[in-house]
Amino acid sequence: MAERRAFSTADAAAAARLGFAAEAAPDALDRDAAADALARLSAEIGRHDRAYYENDAPELSDADYDALRRLNAAIEAAHPDLIRQDSPSARIGAAPSEKFAKVRHKVAMLSLGNVFDEEDLRDFVDSVRRFLSLGADAAPLAFTAEPKIDGLSLALRYEDRRLVQAATRGDGAEGEVVTANARTIDGLPERLPASAPALIEIRGEVYMSHGDFAALNARQEAAGQKTFANPRNAAAGSLRQLDPNITAARPLAFFAYAWGEAPDMPADTQAGVLSAFAEWGLPVNPLTERCVGLEAMLAHYAKIGAERPTLPYDIDGVVYKVDDLALQERLGFRTRTPRWATAHKFPAERAQTVLEAIDIQVGRTGSLTPVARLRPVTVGGVVVSNATLHNEDYIRGYGSDGAVVRADEAGGAKDLRPGDTVTLQRAGDVIPQIVDVDLSLRPADAEPFVFPDRCPECGSPALREEGEAVRRCTGGLICPAQVAERLKHFVSRGAFDIEGLGAKQIEAFFTDGWIREPADIFTLEARHGPGRLAQVQNREGYGARSAQKLFEAITERRRIPLDRLIYGLGIRHVGESSARLLARTYGDWPTFERAMAAAASEIAAAEDAWESARQTALQSAQDSAQDSAQDSAQDSAQDGPAEKADEPALTLVEPQPDTPPAKAASAKLRYDKIEGEAWRGLLDIDGVGAVMARAVVAFF
Repeated sequence: MAERRAFSTADAAAAARLGFAAEAAPDALDRDAAADALARLSAEIGRHDRAYYENDAPELSDADYDALRRLNAAIEAAHPDLIRQDSPSARIGAAPSEKFAKVRHKVAMLSLGNVFDEEDLRDFVDSVRRFLSLGADAAPLAFTAEPKIDGLSLALRYEDRRLVQAATRGDGAEGEVVTANARTIDGLPERLPASAPALIEIRGEVYMSHGDFAALNARQEAAGQKTFANPRNAAAGSLRQLDPNITAARPLAFFAYAWGEAPDMPADTQAGVLSAFAEWGLPVNPLTERCVGLEAMLAHYAKIGAERPTLPYDIDGVVYKVDDLALQERLGFRTRTPRWATAHKFPAERAQTVLEAIDIQVGRTGSLTPVARLRPVTVGGVVVSNATLHNEDYIRGYGSDGAVVRADEAGGAKDLRPGDTVTLQRAGDVIPQIVDVDLSLRPADAEPFVFPDRCPECGSPALREEGEAVRRCTGGLICPAQVAERLKHFVSRGAFDIEGLGAKQIEAFFTDGWIREPADIFTLEARHGPGRLAQVQNREGYGARSAQKLFEAITERRRIPLDRLIYGLGIRHVGESSARLLARTYGDWPTFERAMAAAASEIAAAEDAWESARQTALQSAQDSAQDSAQDSAQDSAQDGPAEKADEPALTLVEPQPDTPPAKAASAKLRYDKIEGEAWRGLLDIDGVGAVMARAVVAFF
């Protein structure tokens, strides 16, 4: 699993860059800070799981995603009593969409662990041998090695040798039923031959070839529709269409590589089962090979890596599986992954180009994210013109591996500047990143980039809280960028989920001034409905029927569960699982609102009292230091030459930091120690820490 590797310096740098600077040393966290960190990590990792598995639009590289998971695992190892019920370490994928019927997998569809180099792979093989109690003199183990297809997992259930059900992985335990869509995939047999068992669930990966992907995007662009970022997103989005006719028009392919429920196995080895699949007419990857021992595994990895650029589909590594099924049975499973298999990931592909500009984007929570505008370059078969720069520290010189991106002769970090020639990589083949700069090619007039301290959208101060890597706009709902992004979140799948009103429509309505706040959604029909329906139906993408369906969908969402409403508010640190916790605790909106308003008053009073005490302590520390300095000066005057009569007195002396008054003046307010019935009631919810609680109260 991704967490198997120890939490490293590179992981700490990635965590800091992603907003977890205070948690980058997990062993040093006290219990309260650890609980807060685990709550935030659960929400953040859950958000990225939904982006990848549900929305088919990943926002994070594999390396950064793995770093967050390893941070979560490291904190859990240090504080095992704080492991949450919704811990990412026990979670696979994301919840299935409510738009599809759901099915519970008879055998869970687990994830795979990752290795990244020869040492990691050697550790994996050694761990398998130790678990099986195989000594050094035992024969080498045999593994199958197959390309890791970058697509969407699919389970095909055959009863009486007929295809009766197809389902996505979903969260590993429950998936989406996509049978009608799967029947349109070329090469999937509707019926298995008589040599196949009566009941078997065959698992594999749905993907789209490079040629079919290019043709699909060309058709989408010609029709004025959204194009796809990569073949994986295109395949996943095509399989999860509500209309099977759309799926049928998009050429999908499938490779079989595993099984779920299977009472009668056709062979006693992994390689033997795959051969049986091929005999039954199922597509099996021809590059799969049986390897005996570590050296053979590494040789096949190198062979597939060399062929990768010429393959007609995307792969991101090689999957190794213990070949003997009896040994697989003995090895068993961890929480999320099998002990008998792992994925050996390929390094990211790189290219060089010019950084033409740095723009600042403002997100839903006010985060200011720098984006590199690049001279277009092809990386791994994809034309890249933008890349993430994460935050201001990254621009100042810190790379994705935790070291400085580049250093000058004195060893100091060099900043990124417009005009620089940079090395770009597609980390995990998803998110482009800048990882190096060629200083010898830097233009003489290249100016350092000054990160703004005010929001470029609304002009409000942009502040960086202690321990955070991200600077945020303080404008809140007066900031147009935040308002638009909050509205998109409000109608997202886990919130109000209004059919026909997605991010694209929200952006258009917001630009035209039709929807400026969530309440405007529910007055849209009154303002643009009966008698004025043409105003909606004449918009691009709408007709009379689609406009009416939009109003009907809005009406259906006038009443929704409390947890969806809370999640839809877009409160920082509050994900879907946290929203459910709050909803279960408070029961209804009036109770929740009153409690948060009361907690806000208690926090404000505590902050006022703390600030007053701090000012008193600061004055005491300065007075004490002043008295001490004056006493010292008088003693020196008595022992030495007389001072001139007009010598000015000491006016300001900094207090020593280890004196009690100075310590009191510099002490931070402990929000977890604040008393107050409403505030304590919020903190006492299992799974809600002080950081999340403050974010909820601040919203009110």
